[in-house]
Amino acid sequence: MASYDVIIIGSGPGGYVCAIRCAQLGLKVACVEGRDTLGGTCLNVGCIPSKALLHASHMLHEAEHNFATMGLKGKSPSVDWKQMLTYKQDTVTTNTKGIEFLFKKNKVDWLKGWGSIPEVGKVKVGDDVHEAKNIIVASGSEPASLPGVEVDEKVVVTSTGALELGKVPKRLVVIGAGVIGLELGSVYARLGSEVTVVEFLDAITPGMDAEIQKTFQRTLKKQGLTFVMGAAVQKTDATKTKAKVTYKLRKDDSEHVIDADVVLLATGRKPYTDGLGLEALGVEMTKHGQINVNETWQTNVPGIYAIGDVIEGPMLAHKAEDEGMAAAEQVAGKHGHVNYGVIPGVIYTHPEVANVGATEEMLKEQGRAYKVGKFSFMGNARAKANFAGDGFVKILADKETDRILGAHILGPAAGDLIHEVCVAMEFGASAEDLAMTCHAHPTYSEAVREAALACGDGPIHM
Repeated sequence: MASYDVIIIGSGPGGYVCAIRCAQLGLKVACVEGRDTLGGTCLNVGCIPSKALLHASHMLHEAEHNFATMGLKGKSPSVDWKQMLTYKQDTVTTNTKGIEFLFKKNKVDWLKGWGSIPEVGKVKVGDDVHEAKNIIVASGSEPASLPGVEVDEKVVVTSTGALELGKVPKRLVVIGAGVIGLELGSVYARLGSEVTVVEFLDAITPGMDAEIQKTFQRTLKKQGLTFVMGAAVQKTDATKTKAKVTYKLRKDDSEHVIDADVVLLATGRKPYTDGLGLEALGVEMTKHGQINVNETWQTNVPGIYAIGDVIEGPMLAHKAEDEGMAAAEQVAGKHGHVNYGVIPGVIYTHPEVANVGATEEMLKEQGRAYKVGKFSFMGNARAKANFAGDGFVKILADKETDRILGAHILGPAAGDLIHEVCVAMEFGASAEDLAMTCHAHPTYSEAVREAALACGDGPIHM
């Protein structure tokens, strides 16, 4: 029986980062993982493989639509789907092997197998039981189910199956207009699929700034995606090669059917805690099936912590990473902290969408006086040169103090640009602070500065 200061269950972004940070703080650490590779959902069947396919399909789009304008003549490349999947898998392997290297470098033990907690202070992996002064649950999440929709990962698939299709489908129906559905829908639309997105609500990307939602949906429509909004999916009927999706429109209760070659169920994710033994231990759960923790990520059972997708908050890899580092600090007797008000969200379509902080709708609901600074990428020289003029930057600031309250970006490299606003907000900066900071020309980042200027006397280039 091995004994550790900390055992982390799960090697996703929260788990592996937590393990490495614990080791850096001088603790004896082990990480439990049942997959053949480290990295969890994100690296194996989520964030990383989907970004590889988004990149590859965007390169195809550029070749088909923009190369000739730039003087790059010749036949557009054809799609070798098998090779594209190989490229995707090579990307995954490189990253997962990288975590193995980091574990070895930091002397983190990988306990291979699925873990459970038979009693406080003990973790069972296979037939072996290990002792731990502290246990951190970082077991992540799994795709949420929908009544009447039976997943086989071949014709009716989750995001996992959508990354491994045998061929590019002629017709793809996506159930759910959230991040996963829109990213993978974009991939297949660029590769030639007819993509229809069926969404229960009246707006895509729930919780996002309403102005961004509308502009983003218009942009995706221009790219060929079809949207059926306010539609409640009743069932899917699948054969070995085809499927039918039946839905009812909420506005009039009328029933409709769509034919598809593949159906992607993308209605969100739910915490994965099956088999851990939490109920027998008396660990408190929320009504949504999440593990209940306090402000230091401790459960009601001493010595057991939880981070990432299994607790409340956005199911984001970087949120889990932050919690992993903070929980490691707590276990080591230091002070870990996560600023939940400055956690960015990104959708990796093209153009990208990114946000941090408050939306206009939130500020109105709070009755808070605010001002808006906006700047279109059509006024940005670099964006125009790169066929990336769609979208805008929007900064929200307090009307009296000018302190930045939130930012929303639809445009090129939005997922990278949002971070200068994150840093500014972390330091309590005003829009004027951002506006007075010199930005290199010509860069996309100038659009962020111009939006900050628009919170004052106005932008220069519009």
